[in-house]
Amino acid sequence: MIDAEGTLTGGCHCGAIRYTLTGTPLNHTLCHCTDCRRNSGAPMVGWAMYQEQAFSLDMGEVATYASSEHARRHFCIQCGTGLFYTNAVLIPGCVDVQSATLDEPDKLPPQMQIQVADRIDWMACVHELPTAERYPDPAELGRILIK
Repeated sequence: MIDAEGTLTGGCHCGAIRYTLTGTPLNHTLCHCTDCRRNSGAPMVGWAMYQEQAFSLDMGEVATYASSEHARRHFCIQCGTGLFYTNAVLIPGCVDVQSATLDEPDKLPPQMQIQVADRIDWMACVHELPTAERYPDPAELGRILIK
């Protein structure tokens, strides 16, 4: 269990959707499965799982996409931000929230990586890549990458 006290809030990119999470999440994982990667367009997705009663959709309207027989992916109808996932068979009574949509994601560090059998090979060593605090100008980026 994660020791997260109080409430966490989050929302979509455009601000149309706002939600609140109360209490302690059941877990927080980084998923590398193909479905999550393709749905998000990212190399992995962080998921914070909460009991349904700990999740409150406070503002806005979400659209729902049935990504499989039982899986439902919920997203903002205005900006398309993926927000949460439900599956009445796999995780009954739970909501998996995309943790990158939290206002303060650092308050909820992940506990483990899952579906690593599907992980993109280069993700295993991504921590070894050069870093930049902000997006560098093109000339700077060229110098970094030529090294």
